[in-house]
Order: sequence, then structure tokens, then C-alpha cells
Amino acid sequence: MISSNSCTFLRSSGLGGSCNFSVANRRVSGPSRVMCMAPISRVGDKNGSVVLEIETQTTPLKEIKSDSAVADVDNNEISAGAPQDVYGEDKATEDQSFTPWSVSVASGYSLLRDPHFNKGLAFSEKERDSHYLRGLLPPTVIPQETQVKKMIQHIRQYQVPLQKYMAMMDLQERNERLFYKLLIEHVEELLPVVYTPTVGEACQKYGTIFMRPQGLYISLKEKGKILEVLRNWPQKNIQVIVVTDGERILGLGDLGCQGMGIPVGKLSLYTALGGVRPSACLPITIDVGTNNEKLLNDELYIGLKRRRATGQEYAELVHEFMSAVKQTYGEKVLIQFEDFANHNAFDLLEKYRSTHLVFNDDIQGTASVVLAGLVASLKLVGGKLADHRFLFLGAGEAGTGIAELIALEISKQTNVPLEEARKNIWLVDSKGLIVSSRKESLQHFKKPWAHEHEPVKKLVDAVNQIKPTVLIGTSGQGQTFTKEVIEAMSSFNEKPIILSLSNPTSQSECTAEQAYTWSQGRAIFASGSPFPPVEYGGKVFVPGQSNNAYIFPGFGLGLIMSGTIRVHDDLLLAASEALAAEVSQENYDKGLIFPPFTNIRKISAHIAAKVAAKAYELGLATRLPQPKNLVEFAESCMYTPSYRSYR
Repeated sequence: MISSNSCTFLRSSGLGGSCNFSVANRRVSGPSRVMCMAPISRVGDKNGSVVLEIETQTTPLKEIKSDSAVADVDNNEISAGAPQDVYGEDKATEDQSFTPWSVSVASGYSLLRDPHFNKGLAFSEKERDSHYLRGLLPPTVIPQETQVKKMIQHIRQYQVPLQKYMAMMDLQERNERLFYKLLIEHVEELLPVVYTPTVGEACQKYGTIFMRPQGLYISLKEKGKILEVLRNWPQKNIQVIVVTDGERILGLGDLGCQGMGIPVGKLSLYTALGGVRPSACLPITIDVGTNNEKLLNDELYIGLKRRRATGQEYAELVHEFMSAVKQTYGEKVLIQFEDFANHNAFDLLEKYRSTHLVFNDDIQGTASVVLAGLVASLKLVGGKLADHRFLFLGAGEAGTGIAELIALEISKQTNVPLEEARKNIWLVDSKGLIVSSRKESLQHFKKPWAHEHEPVKKLVDAVNQIKPTVLIGTSGQGQTFTKEVIEAMSSFNEKPIILSLSNPTSQSECTAEQAYTWSQGRAIFASGSPFPPVEYGGKVFVPGQSNNAYIFPGFGLGLIMSGTIRVHDDLLLAASEALAAEVSQENYDKGLIFPPFTNIRKISAHIAAKVAAKAYELGLATRLPQPKNLVEFAESCMYTPSYRSYR
């Protein structure tokens, strides 16, 4: 029994203490939470205390049975003409500790301030009575659909994208379900707001727009205590973690701790597009410092003001983090690496892919979505993947990751060795064409792409000599696909495939208008960030967007719903094939090689089903027996943001 005098349940468990409810017989209905904290001295417990959390539904507190975790609550809130000393603070001397009991019930004012349960003006008359909301809301009741209309009008009134971003983040902190409902129903309009390109500007200005923390910040200060930090997160059933160290945010460079906008944005898309529950998502930033002098000298910078840790110091912190995640959340939690610099991204993926369920979206996600676009484009240009020649501008994570997945698919289709499949794929980095004579000075991830050829410095010369059918930009350098380069591609290709993938828009290798104009309307074009339709020669061209959001939400859902324990390259190929199959003839008629985002949740369900099927085939899935219809199972697993009725 919990009473104003003692907690016999806690005492019998070895947890002494007391607590009090001001109104013991107040009914607790719908979304409610009772939390208590008591001191404890057992080794390894969190902060010397244990948290007891009981979810309740419709049972009045006074009716809870004595064999429950929480029993009768005495209504003795007044003692000697004054409020009872609940916390023991008055009885303790300054050098004595006291128990910080906390009781929180999600009703009344607290319910309106809880983003997980708040419905705003959509609370019904009955709910307003049963949850003590009378007078706390205006008298009108409006449905969620009307709220969505109101909010999209509110968002549209802003002309500056960053203001729209801030308005969306504010909504997420006030009303979680309305945020996701709005994002799902207006995904094509709001995707560029909550993610690229606007999220790049948000990260650059994170120090000035920072209002309240989102996610976990793990810095060098927490070294040796990361397990404890993870336990501070209120949600315990985590299925997806997106983590960054902020060293290479989009094409913007080292933004340090301010890179948190990336994990937050990615996980919003995991929920909106892939249906992963918000409570199962955890955004994390690992702060090891920054080499950005501007941030180091900025008084509003929210991270560690020191140069970046490297070498053993960096490796030890990351390893402690990876071990703590596995210990806290288990074998099947998906850890997505995001925007790590090249020298760390490849090493971390290689080091942990055999021991953890890890996925690097910059390397593997980008590769999967681009491969899907290339497979789809074959219906427009003809031939097989092996018949084409590929030239990349950019040989970092994205470039080499895409190149490797293309080679894997060619090898799979033609049964030739992987080394042979790589020979039609060429890469250009900052020093020119990657050739065998440069092999000794190349980073390890570039060496497989060093082919026999004379050195070439300029991209346009490489285009004229290699004569690629596909030109792919992953350089992070804007306006590098010049008029001369596009005209050269068009001179020996009837329909040159040009993918300008760098983000944000300012870093794109060329614009959609440039690609269509300089190719005289013959280019098959897609970009990393969105561009508006282009009119040329009396025809309207709708540029496709090679956005990773096509792949990672459905890919992650497939891993989760099958209980997959490791990511295999064949799972990425399965995701690519599933996405390519979603491109309709109507899309092809518009020159598109990706489907519209309006059907993204359906697309994600099909991708999840294909990924799960391949995981079962490879013996990597642990959720048995395998569902008969994986598409239907994927759809049934998806979170829906419609309001729930509270009893």
C-alpha cells in the first residue's frame, strides 16, 4: 500500500520512503502515469535511485487492489493545519538527504502539456469532463482533420523555410500525433521543411534557435558513464537509434554538436514514412568537439568548445557507446550512423557490422536509392545495368558506396566476379580521375576503383575520354556539372542520365533547369534536394528526387518487423529492387525514375516486406514463424497518428 505515512510495497521491496496524493479518490482515466523515486544503495542502480512507473487506464486510485504495485492512497494531505511534509524536507537537516517523491497524473493541465497525449481542441466533451479539462480549453470541439487544415495554413504563412521548420518542431513538442498527421498528409510539401534542404540551415543556426533539448547528447564528459546516460532516456523499448558526431553534416562540413538536427529529422521520417513508433526512436549526438573555428568562438554554441578528439580517445568513446547501446536495448536495436566524416564512417561500419545491427545511410542508404533509380531508368534508355558506363564526381562515402552496390548488382545479374563488374565504374576525386598510377597514395576505400588509364585532371576531360552513359555527382561542390560537361554527355548519349545528388540545394552539382536546358531536354535527371518543374521546348519536365527517405524508413521497418540481427548487402539490393518496382508507367511518361512521395507509406510497406523476405531467406530474421503476407504484416506494424479516444 502507498499511503501518506509509508509505502509498504516499496518497504517490503527494500525501498523505503513515503508519498502523498492531494486528492486520493480522483479518478485516473485514459493516459496516465504514476512515477515515484526512492533512494537505493544497490550497486549499478541509476543515480542511487530506482524509478517505479505504473501505467493506469480507467481504475480509480482508491479501487486499486492491495496486491497491485500501488494500493490504497490515504487522503491525509493536511497535517497540523499545513500541507504534509511529503518530501521529508522539513524534517531533514541541511546535511541530510531526502526522497524527491514525484507523482504525475496525465489529466488536467499536465495532460495538455504532454505531447504524447495532448489533442488540443479535439478533446471531446466527455473527455473534458473525465480528465478535468473544463475551463482549460475554449468551449469548441474540432476534429483532427480540421486541426490539420489549420496547421498547414499556419505553416504556409511563413515565407522563410527556417521559420516553417521551427513551427513544425514547435508542433512536434506540443502535439505529437498532429505533427505526424500533418507531415503524412502533406509529405511532398513538408519533407523539404523537416529535412533537407532546410535542416541544413537549421543545424548551422542550431545554437540560436535551440529552445528545448531533443534526443541524447553524449560528450567526452560522459566517458565511463554512457550506460548511465542511456538509462536517463525515459523510453525503454528503443528500436531505432540515429547517431551522428556532426563532423560532416550534409555538404556543410563540421557543425559539431549542432548536428543534432539530422538525427531528429531522420527519426521523424522513420515515423511518418516508415511507421516506426515515435517512442521507439532515439536521436543521439556524440560530441567530441569541433574543428569549426566559427563555432568555437561563438558564445551561443551548445557543444564542447574544444578541438575534435581523434585516434584512441575517439575510438574508446564510440566503442563504449556501442557496447552500452547493445547492453541497454539488446541485439536487435538498429543503429544508423549519420553524417560521420569519411575516415570514420567506413571504419565504424566495417568494425561493427559483424557484432551489431548497423546501417550507414550515407554509404548504404544513398547507394540503395540511387541503384533503384538506375534500375528504373533502364526502361527509358534500354539495355541492362552491365551495358552502361558510370562516372562519379566525388569518391567519398556516398560515391564509393553507390559504386560498390552497382557493382554488386551487376555481379549478381551477370555472374561475373565483383572485380570484373567494377571495371565499368570510374570515379573522380579532388585530384582527378582515380587511376592505378595513384594507387599508393589513395585511401583504402578508393583503391578498388583505381583502373588502368592515363591521369586526367578535369571532369570534362574525363567525360570525353571515358564516355559514360551515367554521370553521378556526390562531391558536395555546387555547380561542378558545367554547361561544357552536360553538353559533352549529350554529344554521345541520346538520353544522358545525370544525377546531381549533393545536398543541400546550394551544393547541388547542377540545377534541374541547367540539366534540361544544356541537354536540349534529353537528360534523365534526378537530384538529392528538390527542384521545381522545368519548362523547355514546350514541354514540362518534372525532376525526380533521389532522396534517401525512399529507402531508410521502409528498410528499417523491414529489419524491425522481422527481428533481423545483421545487415547484409543483399538486403540493400532487395530494397532497391522493391523501390524500382514502384515506378509506374505514368511516372516514366513524365521522365521520372522515382515514384511520387504521396504514396510513400505504401512504398515503405513494400520495401519492408522485400527486406524482411530476404532476411528470412538468409537466416538473419529471428521473429518466427514468418508471416504469410509480409506486406499486410508491414502495414499492420505501422504507427498511425490518428487520435485515440480516452475513457
